[in-house]
Amino acid sequence: MKAIKSQKRDRRHARVRAKVLGTVERPRLSIFRSNKFIYAQIIDDEAGKTLVAASDMELKGKKKGKIESSKTIGTELAKKAKEKNITKVVFDRGGYLYAGRVKAVAEGAREGGLDF
Repeated sequence: MKAIKSQKRDRRHARVRAKVLGTVERPRLSIFRSNKFIYAQIIDDEAGKTLVAASDMELKGKKKGKIESSKTIGTELAKKAKEKNITKVVFDRGGYLYAGRVKAVAEGAREGGLDF
């Protein structure tokens, strides 16, 4: 029996998470993509705490398209991270391909000043 799409993503995500760990000095930037929205968080795995979060649900009326709003989420997340003195992160694509909306969030975060 073939594995369904979500199970394949879970397997890929587990493989990525085995290698990627967020620390106090370099927290993890995690992406979750649903069909309608995209969410990004900066997480300290040692303490088990979310330090900064952003999603395109926050963009009221400013939505243009999924990729443009994803890039905006990246810059908003970077702005919030700068306020908390976070400049270096490790990127966790969440089992998704590094393309489209995931890539747009990463580019927006880099433009906002995050280093990864």
